[in-house]
Parts: sequence; C-alpha cells; structure tokens
Amino acid sequence: MGADLLKAFPVETRRLLWLIGLVFITVILFQFIEFPKGSALWSLFSRGEVPVPKDLSLVGENSTSLSSNLSSPSVTDTSIISEDRNNSLVGLDEGRNGSLTLEEDPEPGNITELNSSSIDTRKEEIALPPEDNGNLSLAPIEPSVAPLSLPHNVPPNLSMELSTPPPLLPPPLVHVSEKKPKSKIYEKDVLTLSDMSEELIQNYLSPPTMVPRWSSKVDKDLVLAKQLIENAPPLNDGLYAPLYRNASMFKRSYELMEQMLKVYIYKEGDRRIFHRPPLEGIYASEGWFMKQMESNQHYVTKRPREAHLFYLPFSSRQLEEALYVPNSHSHKNLIQHLRDYVSMISTKYPYWNRTEGADHFFVACHDWAPSETKRIMANCIRALCNADVKEGFKFGKDVSLPETYVRKARNPLRDIGGKPPSKRKTLAFYAGNMHGYLRPLLLQSWGNNIDPGMKIFGSMPRSKDNRNYINYMKTSKYCICPRGYEVNSPRVVEAIFYECVPVIISDNFVPPFFETLNWESFAVFVAEKDIPNLKNILLSIPEKTFFRMHMRVKKVQQHFLWHPKPLKYDLFHMILHSIWYNRVFQFRPK
Repeated sequence: MGADLLKAFPVETRRLLWLIGLVFITVILFQFIEFPKGSALWSLFSRGEVPVPKDLSLVGENSTSLSSNLSSPSVTDTSIISEDRNNSLVGLDEGRNGSLTLEEDPEPGNITELNSSSIDTRKEEIALPPEDNGNLSLAPIEPSVAPLSLPHNVPPNLSMELSTPPPLLPPPLVHVSEKKPKSKIYEKDVLTLSDMSEELIQNYLSPPTMVPRWSSKVDKDLVLAKQLIENAPPLNDGLYAPLYRNASMFKRSYELMEQMLKVYIYKEGDRRIFHRPPLEGIYASEGWFMKQMESNQHYVTKRPREAHLFYLPFSSRQLEEALYVPNSHSHKNLIQHLRDYVSMISTKYPYWNRTEGADHFFVACHDWAPSETKRIMANCIRALCNADVKEGFKFGKDVSLPETYVRKARNPLRDIGGKPPSKRKTLAFYAGNMHGYLRPLLLQSWGNNIDPGMKIFGSMPRSKDNRNYINYMKTSKYCICPRGYEVNSPRVVEAIFYECVPVIISDNFVPPFFETLNWESFAVFVAEKDIPNLKNILLSIPEKTFFRMHMRVKKVQQHFLWHPKPLKYDLFHMILHSIWYNRVFQFRPK
C-alpha cells in the first residue's frame, strides 16, 4: 500500500508538502519564543488579560509625561489612561502581578481616581497632587459632560464650541503674555486715564493670561457669559448710564454673576493670618469682604469642581501683624509664609495647577501686598488697594480695591451724607499726616491759610469721633485726595461717603472699579506736577459742571458702602463683580 501511495504522488508534490510542514513548525516555534504567555495558540485566540510592558506611562496623542512632584517618592505601580467606547475616561491600574484592572468612573462628572501610589519621574513635568484620601487623583482629565443649555439667541457656532469634548491629555501650560510684547504705554513716566483705558481694552481683546492645562465644565459658563455680555441689550432703566463705561454690559454682567458665579473658599491657613480680618481702620476693606464672602450662601460652594473662582482668604494686615519683625525692614518671612501656603494648596488640591492660579483671587489692602504677591501669586486676580501701575498692576486682570476707613464696625454707615451743593462754601479741603513726598508739597503750596477758599491742613487736633474732619468734608465742594507713601488713599471713598467731589492727585493710581466706572464723570484728576496750579484748575470747572458731578457722586455712592448684610450693587458685590468680570474677559478657552 505504501508503494501505491508513492506512485500516486510525484516527487515534486512530496517536496512541497515537506516544505509546508517545515514552515508551519518554524512559525509555531517562533511564536512560542516571542509571545509572553508562553503559548502560541493562547496568544492568538485568548480573550483574556492583555500583556503590559514593564515601563508604562500616560500615553495618548501628543502625550506629556507626569512629574515627580507627587506625594510618594517610591515607584511601585504605574498607570495609563484609556478611553472607552462612550468617550468617558477611566483609569487602568497595573497591579504588582502585572495584570490590568479596569476602574469604572463611580459618578458621572467626577474625575476617575487611580490606585497607584506614585508615578514614574519624567523630564517633562505636570504636577498632579493627590486628593485628601491619599490616592492619586487624575484631576487634569475629566469625562466629557453634557453641553450647557443655551438661550435661543446664542449663535450656533458658540453652541458647537461649547460642546467640544476635552482632549485626552492636557498639553503643557501656555502663558499668552510670553508671546505678547509689552505695551509701549508703560514706557511713560505717568500714565493718563486715557492710557489706562487703552491698555485695559487691549488686554480684554488679547488677555495676557494662562490657557488652562485641561478643560473644565465651568469653562463653558465663562465662554457663554462673555458672549452674552458683549451682546448685552440696551439699558432701559435701573442704572444711571453716565457713571459707567458701558452701563448695558455692566448690568448684564452683574445679572450673569448672580445667576452663574460659584466661589470655593479654601479652609486652610494659620488662623492668625487667615479667616480673621480687621473690620475697622484703613484696612477694613479686606476684612469686610472676607467676612461677607465666607458667610455668603448664594455664591459660595462646597464643591470645588463647580467653582468658577477660588478665594485665598488671607489678610495682608494680619500677615504683617503676625510675622513682621519691627525695624527689620525685611518682608522675606512674610513672603515665605505665603509661598508655603500656595505650595500646600497646590499640593493638596489640583485646582491651582490647572491654571497656575489664574482662576484664584485674593483681596488685600496693605501697602505691602503688591510686592509680597507679585511673584508667588502673580497669575491670581489681585484685588489691591495699592493699585499702582508701576508696581505691577495688570489691567484686565487685577482689581483696584477701594480703601475704606471704617470707624465703627457695628455701624459702618454712620454720618453718611453731607450738605447740598449750595451750602458748601469751602472750595477745597484736605487734612492728614505728611506721609510721602507729595503731601508736604501740597501743604507748602496751599497750607497755612494762604488762600481762604483752600482749607489745606496737616494733622488736625483730635476731636470726638473726628468731628472737625468730617464737618469739613460735609461742607466742602472738592475734597483733595493726595497720595501718601503709596498711590492709594482712604479719602477717595471718604469724599464719596460725605458727598464731596473727590480730587485725586496721585500719578499712576488706578481708581477703584476702573473696568466698570467712568471716573471722569464724577471726580477730578490732577497731575502731581500741577499742585501749584490746583486752585485755578478747580475754579475753571463751571458751576453747572460741579452741580452735575455732585449729583453723580450721590448716585455712585451706593457702590462704595458696606452694609451689615450685603445689598445689590453695594461694595461687597462691586468687588466680587470686578473679579468675576475680569475672569470672564481674561479667560482663554483651550
């Protein structure tokens, strides 16, 4: 039978069969050696676990590796990010046995946690700090969320933009100002109000701010708010338009703030410095704002993922009281304390790292606040009493905070108001300590009763409740507000409080709420060099113009008042609105 088979197949056919068999055996042996499971058939047909290389990092299109700035220095586990069929992001955790387990997102809208204790050190750094429970929180990558419902009048292109899902991995942080040349306006020794307005507009059109590392669902609110503010309907009633740069936009922005804004307040901090602000004296603005912000139930949220802004509640006054060494002339320990605080916040929470603090803000009235925060909090929205262009104030980002002198915390509205214009017989009044270089020049030019219409004094004799000082403000047409050691002065708000037209003599001072108010409609600005000509400048103002300015001072007064319980358009809401407004217009979506 064997001979019959040999005759049935030619020699060439037998050789072909042997060759096919040899190839098959070779393939089997090759796969046996190469596949990690040790079985070629298993590797080809198994639906079981997927092999994982030993060195596994976050991968994806245009991926960027993680930093070593995490809490655990040891490296035992690694993690990758995967995208499921529904485009929701989940974590894959590689255990010690080399197998992968799929970790489901426990709640829609929440960020998936990875169970690894640390991640490989990489050259390119993106800090992703751990959550409170000790597990690594993959904060930069959020699952896609349903698009925000839009009003019927929102253009279709905006709707498409808002519904765009976030990228798989966050790109490196980009600071737009690095590409934008510094404005030539700052080359001037003295910036006029027109110069400031020009810079403000330019920074709104092309904001020098951070592009977020990763997208957040609250970003859609900011994009929508900007669109609605820019297309605000004409003002019909409620506000006196001449007081504002654009009354329609201000009203629409204020309404959107009431509807949308959520603020998260950090609870950490040394109690000597954080959460215990002064409520009386010339630094009361930071105290009253902190007190009313922390007790607010409308704007404050306990869920940081829904916050548009993050409040750093430190008191610049209490920082100086607690840490400054008298006569040391050094602020290094104060700056170091703030640096440690920011480091703690950025390590404990992921929110600072998303924008390097661009969606964080603080309110500070001490003269030293600009220099103490210009580096470690440079990206924050800084609400500063010492709003000096030459000290790094950024138009469109920072906020000029009104310096308010509160004499009685129990009754901040005591003695408000003043005489009508017809009964204000004194042309101009000033009294105060000779701080800085400017006030001695003012006293030299107009003090010592040189002119009966110019009541310019040094320190006035003490009287009960400072009655003499208040009476002069209540009966003068113009109240002189010269700078002291720094550009700011509480007399600006005092003049408005007592319905006296403020005369601001302070070069490069950014007046409060500059992004909202039209200051030239109710205040007079005099260059420092023009002090010898001060009386002629005031006399050149027509009487009708003075009456109109006085009326406008009374109307704008509502924006500069502290109330035990905040009221619409009052000082608390104006500060918060300016912070909100700047955040909306400085935000640059991914």
